[in-house]
Amino acid sequence: MNDRPILHVTGLRARVADEDSDILNGVDLAMRRGQIHAIMGPNGSGKSTLAKVIAGHPAYEATAGSVAFQGEDLLEMEPDERAQAGVFMAFQYPVAIPGVSIANFLRTALQARLEDGEELDLFDFQELLMERMELLDMEPSFAQRHVNDGFSGGEKKRNEILQMAVLKPALAVMDETDSGLDIDALRIVAHGVNTLKAENPDMSVLLITHYQRMLNYITPDVVHVMVKGRIVESGGPEVALGLEERGYEQYRRMQVA
Repeated sequence: MNDRPILHVTGLRARVADEDSDILNGVDLAMRRGQIHAIMGPNGSGKSTLAKVIAGHPAYEATAGSVAFQGEDLLEMEPDERAQAGVFMAFQYPVAIPGVSIANFLRTALQARLEDGEELDLFDFQELLMERMELLDMEPSFAQRHVNDGFSGGEKKRNEILQMAVLKPALAVMDETDSGLDIDALRIVAHGVNTLKAENPDMSVLLITHYQRMLNYITPDVVHVMVKGRIVESGGPEVALGLEERGYEQYRRMQVA
């Protein structure tokens, strides 16, 4: 495994654009290639803000610090450039795109990765899509549905796993993917992530969650606790188990500059 971090966050401070106070207050994080990291913390701790800053969400801005992805300055890239470089974001609340089928959405995303003038072969794409759906135990008809239009929470999350399977990102950032899922949907999502990881051990995953239950199915290499915009503890899976027993109160009392 390459020793250089695939994602290296140093002293990151960030806020909602046009607001005065930072939400992130000096985040430090280093992920090795192929690792699964989980970030846990109470509501308002900055977990989703970190995910959106990494993805390049225009409503958020970094005010200090740095984010390096595969040695490149991620904060200098536009959101589409980050995606093309291999950063994938699974949103907590995926948006619907009525009138656009999942198949066409994914074909367009793959086409954007090709060199100027190169055309994605339609038959090759169709073969890839069907193979990916079979890998994830998905019905082929799912690809013809409009993106997240009228989807249940579980279907939206399953769609994002399919996007991961087709696009094969180097880094998948999953922002509270377990939010609103029942136990069956959670198992389906976890099975998808584990299947993709088994197929591509070099893929790195940053899981953002409130609860241990997601980590019962996806085993992290490192668990971080985020409180008041800063990572205050890091360790193995035992950190998450401790949170399940004791909660976040011990961390809420911490003072963050």
